[in-house]
Amino acid sequence: MDVRQFEFFSAVASELSFTRAADRLTIAQSAVSAGVRALENELGVELFDRSRRQIRLTSTGELLLPKVREALDAVNGVRDAAEETTHAITGSIVIGLMTSVTLVNVPRLLGLFRTGHPGVGVRLRAARRGSAGLLDELATGELDLAFLALSGPVPTQLVAAPISSSPMVLVVPADHRLATAGHVGLDHLDDLAPEEYIDLPPGYASRQIVDETFAAAGLERRVMIEVSDIGTAAEYVTNGLGVALLPEFAARDARNVRRLPVAGMPDFTVYLAASRTRRLSAAVRAFIDLALADDETGAIR
Repeated sequence: MDVRQFEFFSAVASELSFTRAADRLTIAQSAVSAGVRALENELGVELFDRSRRQIRLTSTGELLLPKVREALDAVNGVRDAAEETTHAITGSIVIGLMTSVTLVNVPRLLGLFRTGHPGVGVRLRAARRGSAGLLDELATGELDLAFLALSGPVPTQLVAAPISSSPMVLVVPADHRLATAGHVGLDHLDDLAPEEYIDLPPGYASRQIVDETFAAAGLERRVMIEVSDIGTAAEYVTNGLGVALLPEFAARDARNVRRLPVAGMPDFTVYLAASRTRRLSAAVRAFIDLALADDETGAIR
C-alpha cells in the first residue's frame, strides 16, 4: 500500500465517480482506476460496488474510509513538520462554498493565497445541498474548509469564525400592497403568512432562518417556488410570482421590486468553518490566517 492509493480511494469515495475523482486529482482516470484496483487486490477486499450505473462504497469500503482519511491526515502531519524546517508550505485544500453568495470575495482571496503559497493546490466545490450539505462534507472529510451560513449557534462539531453578514429583507413587487412601507417587523408575520413565497430548498441557511422565524410565531407559509441559486430568487419576485425573504445582498440588483428591512429577524451570516475532529494541515491553517487577517486588502468584504 502507498499513500497515493489512499488518496485515490478517498477521492473516488468523495465523488462516487472515477472520472470526477481523476479531474479532482488532475491525473488520468486510468491511473485512478488502476490505483484503487491495486489497493483492493492488496487488501483482498472490494471497496466499491461497480455493478450499478453509479458506483457506491461497499460495507467494507465504508468501514475503511475513516481509517484511510486518518492515515492521510497523519501523513500530511509529517509533511507539515518537514516543511516547518524549510518555511515552505505545500499540499492541497478542498474548500466548499455557496453558489452566488457574494459576501466573500473568494477569487481575490484565492489570488492572494496563491501569491503567498504557490506550492499549495486549492480546489473549490460548490454546495450541492446548501450549508447543510457543506456541514456533512466537512464531517466526512470531503472538505477541508467551507464558507457556509449558519442559523443559530455554531454546531459543536465545527470550529467556525464569522466572516460577513447581510440583513434579511422582504422583497415584494413594486406594486405590492406593502411596497410603500418603510420596513416590516416580526409583528407583521400574521399579515405575511398568506403570501406566496419564493425561497431556497430546505438545507439552505436563508430558508432555515425564515422557517424558524415563522415556526417560532406558530405560523405556516406557502413556498410555491424553490430555487437552488440564491442569486436568481429575487427575479421571480420581479416577474410577479410571489414575495421572498432573502439576504439583502441577494436582492440588491433585482428590478421593479421593493426591499423592506425586517426588524427582529437574524442576519444571514457567512462563516469560515472546519471540522473540530480533523487535524488542520499547515496549508489549511495558512488559508484561515489569511481569510481572517485584519487588513485593508478587501479580500474578505
